[in-house]
Amino acid sequence: MSEQLSNFIDPSARVALAAFLHDLGKFAQRAKIDVSDELLENNKHLYCPFHQEGGWFSHVHAAYTAIAMDEIEQFLPPLKGRDLEPFPDWGAKDSDDSLINAAAQHHKPNTFLQWIVATADRVASGFERNEFEQYNKAEDETPAPARKNHYQARQLTLFEQIRLADKTREQDYKYRYKLRPLCPSALMPVLAEDYEPKDNAEAQKEYRQLWDGFIEDIEKIPSSHKDNLSLWLDHFESLWAVYTHAIPSATAFNIRPDVSLYDHSRATAALAVALWRYHHERKDNPKEVVQQIKNRDDWDEKKLLLVQGDFFGIQDFIFATGGETQKRAAKLLRGRSFYVSLLTECAALKVLDCLGLPTTSQITNAAGKFLIVAPNTEAVRNALKQAQTEMDKWFRIHTYGTAGIGLATLPACCNDFQKRGNAQEKPFQNLMKELFGQLEETKLQRFDLCNQSPDNAVFSKFLDEFNELGVCPIDGRSPAQENGMSNLAYDQIKTGEYLTKYERFLITKSNLGHNTLKLPIFGYYVSFSENENITGKFGRLAAEGKLLRAFDFSMPLSDDAPLWNGYARRHINGYVPKNETGEIKEFDALAGEDEGEQALMVIKGDIDNLGLIFQEGLDGARQSDDSGPKEGLTFAKMAGLSRQIDAFFTMFLPYWCDKHYRNTYTVFAGGDDFFLIGPWHSQLRLAEDMQKQFEKYVTYNPELHFSAGLHMVKSGGPILYLAKQSEKALEEAKRPPKNAVSCYGERVKWCDFKKLMAKAKELGELAEEMKLSTGYLYSLLQFADMEAKISDKPKNALWRSWFAYRTKRMLDGRRGLNGDAKQRLHNELAKQIVDEGIDKHKQAYKIALFICLYKRRNKHREED
Repeated sequence: MSEQLSNFIDPSARVALAAFLHDLGKFAQRAKIDVSDELLENNKHLYCPFHQEGGWFSHVHAAYTAIAMDEIEQFLPPLKGRDLEPFPDWGAKDSDDSLINAAAQHHKPNTFLQWIVATADRVASGFERNEFEQYNKAEDETPAPARKNHYQARQLTLFEQIRLADKTREQDYKYRYKLRPLCPSALMPVLAEDYEPKDNAEAQKEYRQLWDGFIEDIEKIPSSHKDNLSLWLDHFESLWAVYTHAIPSATAFNIRPDVSLYDHSRATAALAVALWRYHHERKDNPKEVVQQIKNRDDWDEKKLLLVQGDFFGIQDFIFATGGETQKRAAKLLRGRSFYVSLLTECAALKVLDCLGLPTTSQITNAAGKFLIVAPNTEAVRNALKQAQTEMDKWFRIHTYGTAGIGLATLPACCNDFQKRGNAQEKPFQNLMKELFGQLEETKLQRFDLCNQSPDNAVFSKFLDEFNELGVCPIDGRSPAQENGMSNLAYDQIKTGEYLTKYERFLITKSNLGHNTLKLPIFGYYVSFSENENITGKFGRLAAEGKLLRAFDFSMPLSDDAPLWNGYARRHINGYVPKNETGEIKEFDALAGEDEGEQALMVIKGDIDNLGLIFQEGLDGARQSDDSGPKEGLTFAKMAGLSRQIDAFFTMFLPYWCDKHYRNTYTVFAGGDDFFLIGPWHSQLRLAEDMQKQFEKYVTYNPELHFSAGLHMVKSGGPILYLAKQSEKALEEAKRPPKNAVSCYGERVKWCDFKKLMAKAKELGELAEEMKLSTGYLYSLLQFADMEAKISDKPKNALWRSWFAYRTKRMLDGRRGLNGDAKQRLHNELAKQIVDEGIDKHKQAYKIALFICLYKRRNKHREED
């Protein structure tokens, strides 16, 4: 960590906490917590804008923020009687710039720190100057035609609003999220007409239940972690996500309630810390800064630095192969996949540590990518170079440059976060597009090898590292160590073992010994923890400052159980099947779980057009009555959309597999892509079911979909072959137009895949009823091929005659059938196989045929 910036972590965390809780009052007000009229009136005068015309206070939630912070103060880190830089003691006589005031004064700021939080609030929302002034005078009410107040309004989905091909398509806003703690069932939107409350009493009751759960669960954060502010804040952020992921952050000024309080809080906290640090590091005069911010004179000043991290070479890292890769393949793959998440988590932590930033400065972290908001100062830019150098060194030593994490940076000003400047301009979309362009450039300059000295070259002294133990049998390239393999391979295998036993991992500054991985990652040690009752909730480590992070990654207990166990939560890689002893099932065992063929099916897929969705999908229309602010992509919306896409694969999918597809092995699932392995027929049904659940998840928006490649393999096949073939199948599925699946070499739309799955079931039942031979069914594959190639070879049209002859011959061989019975069976087969099968689906009918044949494998051996 940069010594110059290391002292900023605790002060930055306090600024983050103030900004993170600035809208705590919205939660408290809507829950109608117990407050005396006198106390509420006093706080209105302190924190709420007063409107002379009409004599009323708007944004009363700001008063509730101060009141609610008093109520939860006992659960927060100490805010009195000690150094609280940059805030004065909460109980001090002159405490106008206290943490509580910085949080609550965001609608009528006066001091430097209050203006920092207020500015971050406005930037996160993408408000232009005039829009915010109108918003600050508005009452809490959602747009027409619903006109729900702040008690009754429930959160809209961002998915329903995405438009790509037809931006003129009418917005319906039919769906809402239930006001429930974060759990698998709460992720699915529901119809507003069946759910949204129609009166305040009913609406407030839901909020009060949520508030009571929040107060009860905040006590589960270990009290021993309060003195380690960054650690405690990481826990609190996860708790806040659980209880505010479905609370609309804004309902006033006809704003659509489509951004959660969690996503808005997180964006505001990240921006506030960066803005404060920018001015603090430069030693700017606070009074001069206030005047500039107040008038927006400095909103074009590049105060912010966006830092995008990206793990490149993930596939090569996970599927690196050596002579013994097939041994313990399931555990090794699981360990490697989880290790990618560990590397990304440690990389983000390394950047945050080097910059002296708290965990709330990290806006996104999914599928090997993360985004951090930092101050744009020279010290920060130098520290980032240091972080990149340390990470590059680790990857050069342990992966020989086949994988790595690159950092792309882009300076930004407050005006860059506006939704739109005019009809043509899209400041925030352009900012994100430029950032991702910068990331692509960084990938092409990975490891900065052209500027490295010879001593730092990837293969410098490579051969000298080998000894009599030879090469690592797991990755096939590294020198073996005393355990017979490279330390990295050893850790990957141990990780696969620990994942079957533990549900929490720690990142520490020192080696804890027991259950600690051998290799430090960028200077951090990773340990898998035992029961917290045994470890004493890691209080000693936290007090000594050695415990940097403690993550819970346990599976949901039920579909409605809050995803909260007192620690920061990471949703990493989901579900794997286990045997009776609790060990991960090996692939040989999985291959035999389904009826028929003993084989595995690999599913690899990702969301279609994701880049375009983020760049243009939310560049939506104005409100229906054209009275509200211009809509479009904002910082908070981007964070929310990213989080919700990731949640389908990291929260809902693992739960769904655990409930319905318990033999599914998750290689990886997160961000926008997934790689699953399981018994062949179960995976076919899972692919069909996933697409159905995803449709529901994205409110049946036809412009949101994923494509998938399915490939069937024997359990003993090489891992690298498995990866390459599944990638090839996915590439085939994603040929335009997308929204398709590739299976058994055939590419079809999802709607047709569902029909073919149904046809396979019908054909299987027909084959059993009529005792169709395997040879007869195989001949149908040829007929499907012939139908598909009639235009190239007209002679192929004879397949119908061949079918009739083949069927007649088969039926003539059946004893006890008279002419009428034979004709009836012939007609039924012609209807099912010809009319509704090959004629309708052409060559794709082979999917149904293969399914039927593989289901019969090892059961029917009859020949013609």
